[in-house]
Amino acid sequence: MKYLLFSLILLLFFSCQSPMKFDRVLQDALIYDGNGETPYRGDIGISGDTIAAIAAANTLEGKEVVPVNGLATAPGFINMLSWANVALLEDGRSQSDIRQGVTLEILGEGRSMGPLSEDMKQEMLENQGDIKFDIQWTTLGEYLQYLEDKGVSTNVASFVGNGTLRRHVIGYENRPATPAELEQMKVLTRQAMEQGAVGISSALLYAPSMYASTKELIALAKEVAKYDGMYISHIRDEGDYLLESLDELLQIAREAGVRSEVYHLKASAQRNWQKLDTAIAKIDSARTAGLPVGADIYTYNASSTGIHVQLPDWAREGGIAAMLERLEDPQNRRKAIAELKFRNAPETILLVGFRSQELRKYIGKYLTEVAAEWGRSPEETLVDLILQDQSRIQVVYFSMSEENIKKKLALPWVSFCSDAGSYTNEGVFIKQSTHPRAYGSFIRVLGKFSRDEGVIALEEGIRKLTSLPADNLKLQKRGRLAVGHYADIVVFDPDKVTDKATFTDPHQYAEGMLHVFVNGEQVLKNGEHTGATPGRFVKGPGFP
Repeated sequence: MKYLLFSLILLLFFSCQSPMKFDRVLQDALIYDGNGETPYRGDIGISGDTIAAIAAANTLEGKEVVPVNGLATAPGFINMLSWANVALLEDGRSQSDIRQGVTLEILGEGRSMGPLSEDMKQEMLENQGDIKFDIQWTTLGEYLQYLEDKGVSTNVASFVGNGTLRRHVIGYENRPATPAELEQMKVLTRQAMEQGAVGISSALLYAPSMYASTKELIALAKEVAKYDGMYISHIRDEGDYLLESLDELLQIAREAGVRSEVYHLKASAQRNWQKLDTAIAKIDSARTAGLPVGADIYTYNASSTGIHVQLPDWAREGGIAAMLERLEDPQNRRKAIAELKFRNAPETILLVGFRSQELRKYIGKYLTEVAAEWGRSPEETLVDLILQDQSRIQVVYFSMSEENIKKKLALPWVSFCSDAGSYTNEGVFIKQSTHPRAYGSFIRVLGKFSRDEGVIALEEGIRKLTSLPADNLKLQKRGRLAVGHYADIVVFDPDKVTDKATFTDPHQYAEGMLHVFVNGEQVLKNGEHTGATPGRFVKGPGFP
């Protein structure tokens, strides 16, 4: 009712004024403003990069009029965990995400594209895969500005990774930071925040991020809190020690006085599925006590990372290069095979990414299939694949419960991520397989889980894709359709939105997204990319 009254007041206002022509008008839109409330019909007037007016339907005039004809119109979506940092260097169009309505990529899970030392730059050059690029930046802020200057279709923001800070100051050594080293990491953290980072992240399953103690993480999180930034974490364990790992995050949040979030909240492996209820209860209790903590998820029952995480900790110590050198020793190889205990059953491990052209024939096969072909145990096959490919090998783990996904989707404090790159379904990107979440994680909120299964109302799904992450990140003028906000806007057909990507054929664009505007410029028009690259470096709350 209040939106009808608002529209009538605006209609009266505009009828009493001389007609104003906006640069672009979205005409007769069904407006979901991002607040989770009932949608209403109206026009949206855009001037430059800004929403300049919202009025009753068919009342605004524009130099360009986009007839929306009652289709759903919402703020652009926010990807809380994106690995588009390298993909955008190759192709700034960010097609697999834009075609789902994503207008802001949040980068930097545990490791970020800065700050870099000279040897870190050299290591990055040596580890490049199919995508080759020059490193023309040193700090995180310089990288994000480089993307904007180069031209990207989505907005970009980033956390500074604690693993990057450790690599910069300590290297890959598994030891506590000295007081001087910790102070140096604090300085780098403050510099990143002042350049526009949205907070600090950790990925405590991976070296060297995992070598940070709780005390060290608290100290760095305190620096971020001074700038009203966030601490976000891929917690140490998402399976057998899920609850203990969650306790660590809550301790860091309390002692550092920092807003916090759990990356891709999950209970991994069937034996742990029942732990999710306890994890949710812990977060709910912390929130009730006033601790600002939340989580994000991707909308699939399978995760994706390197197969190397199955190895014993000692084998992975010191990073990928050290791991490979260590496993070349026949004695270490035998020891790793003997001590390997699968976090995920080998028959659930799907191979999707190799460095070696020869081994790419195994893309789309399960580890157990290769083991049978080779006549070896799954443990021996895993280690030998790593040695032959000289990489961590990207895999998909079918480790989660579909029921748990629906349970998480319904939580009011859960936002969404892809935990993947943003790709074009041609060229260099299709040389490897990938997880379908790169093409479908967001559209499934609108289609599969809202329209088809009724897990959440569409307006609530949109809130969790837009204003919720924008508010959590303390972003200004993003995440809502409101006068004065940046014109990041999506138009879609609720009856047609659907994900097409599958685990066996993932490089398929989502359908049903018609128009996408980023900072007022149209990036998607009638479902096709326009080639426009109006994306900007979106700065966090610590930026002066």
